[in-house]
Amino acid sequence: MLNNQDYPLVCKPIETALHQQIEQEKLLNQVTTQIRQTLELPEILSTAVEQVRKFLQVDRLLIYQFNDSLLLTNNITGVNQERGSVKYEALVSDKISSVLGFSEAENCFFPPNRSIVKYSKSSVHAIADVEIAYSKFPCLLEVMRQHQIKAKLVVPIIVDEKLWGLLIAHQSSERDWQNNEKRFLKEIAEHLAIAIYQAQLYAELQKQKQTLEKRVVERTQDLYDALQSAESANCAKSEFLATMSHELRTPLTCVIGISSTLLQWSYGNRGAKIMPIEKQRTYLQTIHDSGEHLLELINDILDLSQVEAGKTVLKISEFSLSKLSYELWQNFREKAEESEVKLIFEQNVNPDLDRFTADQRRVKQILFNLLSNAIKFTPRGGNVRLKVMRDRNTAVFQVEDTGMGISEEQKPLLFKKFQQLDSPYNRQQGGTGLGLALTKQLVELHSGIIEVESTVNIGSTFTVKLPAKPLKLANEKLKQKGESASNILSLQGTVVLIEQEEEIATIICDILTAAGLKVVWIIEGSTAVEQIILLQPVAVILDMQLPGIDGIDIIQQLSTTSSTKNIKILALTTVNTEINWEYYYTAGVDECLTKPINLEYLLSKMIALIT
Repeated sequence: MLNNQDYPLVCKPIETALHQQIEQEKLLNQVTTQIRQTLELPEILSTAVEQVRKFLQVDRLLIYQFNDSLLLTNNITGVNQERGSVKYEALVSDKISSVLGFSEAENCFFPPNRSIVKYSKSSVHAIADVEIAYSKFPCLLEVMRQHQIKAKLVVPIIVDEKLWGLLIAHQSSERDWQNNEKRFLKEIAEHLAIAIYQAQLYAELQKQKQTLEKRVVERTQDLYDALQSAESANCAKSEFLATMSHELRTPLTCVIGISSTLLQWSYGNRGAKIMPIEKQRTYLQTIHDSGEHLLELINDILDLSQVEAGKTVLKISEFSLSKLSYELWQNFREKAEESEVKLIFEQNVNPDLDRFTADQRRVKQILFNLLSNAIKFTPRGGNVRLKVMRDRNTAVFQVEDTGMGISEEQKPLLFKKFQQLDSPYNRQQGGTGLGLALTKQLVELHSGIIEVESTVNIGSTFTVKLPAKPLKLANEKLKQKGESASNILSLQGTVVLIEQEEEIATIICDILTAAGLKVVWIIEGSTAVEQIILLQPVAVILDMQLPGIDGIDIIQQLSTTSSTKNIKILALTTVNTEINWEYYYTAGVDECLTKPINLEYLLSKMIALIT
């Protein structure tokens, strides 16, 4: 039996334990409330570290965060996995050294031999005396001594089944950690894990929100651009109709009016005066010139539409640069003299380089348009100069004039369709504004460039540079190769090509199409597998260096799908090593080719794969 004097001795520990339990519950409630009230993770963690340190009465409490959260598997072993740093810290006083920012990469912070596995599997790791626990790890023990750590308590912070970090308590003296302290620190770690998970979800939500907002902005911009384009097209259409109405009506009025006059004179009353021969000739010449002008307008429209539709094919032939330019100069001399403009011809072409390979008619058309404009817009008494130059790689044509010049504001409109630069002199001359637009298209069709330098009231210089190499288009070359291949074997079936580079894709499509195959070109690798399952091709040509998705991922998806696992795969790679090729073959590739691609070799590989 206990007497009344013994009751205080018995109740005191119970009272102390209850008080600690109440304080512990109060602190847990504070942490939980803070987590509910804010999603600012740094604020939650820093406040929790300070409050928990005070409650446990430890010298240092810190949160060590791994650079990458680690899955809780037995594979967490490598030293390279144990990387992170101290992100949050609370100290009892300035006498305790700070370890904020301390990183495992700088020193041995954890004992070796699968320490992370130990931390992840054990809910609480308590050490009463590091001198005993780490006696076999002198490097780690030295770190403990350096930072005044005699005892420590470590609890893992596990977020979404991943080891996110560690909650660590340090004591500068030996300490036997109590069960309620261990349990409390574990509960705090669990609550912090909830806060971290909520913050991650919130960050992901914000990211998705920003992505959605960005897409909305992009879509709005696309719609705005489409609206602007439609308005611009409608405006261009109106300008075109107005311009063409005027340009076509003028010569037609002359043709109809003068021909009507001629008819009245021819079939007039018997006593009517006969029209003089010279006047008849003048009328007929006007009709003829008006008809040629109409034909020129119609030809420009047709030529431009053919080029823009991609239906224009260059007829490559060899011709003399000097002869072509001299004939143009001779043809324009009379027109220049009528306009009282001096036409000068300069040629700097080595006889050995005089022969040039291009579409002669189109080159003549380019120079014709430039000379016509130069003479047309040069005032009386001015000069127009045609220069022809040639080096081993480039043919250069220059047309200089001393005309009105072009302002910087008007230069962007220079090569636009149906655009005439806004000046009184231009309006006097008329025109549809198709000439320079067509000229630029023809130059680019030759893989060349056209440049202009101009100063208002001084003049303009148009420079055309055309490649001097044989200008057989890649498509024509491929067509010839494809035709020769198809003579050997006519292939059948569908091939899916996954390639982002347009030039390479065009070459492959052309030669395989010429050989009889149907080619479906896919740019985005992310949608390739779905398309392949739908199309069921006989083979897939796959660029292994696609942006955003690994070619190996596509191969693995195809190999695990019953309807596509037997499809032949030809890999394109920029790496030509046996190691990489062996890796690709192991992954399921049937053939490999290295860029740049040999077209004949590509065709032979495809024949071997699908026949």
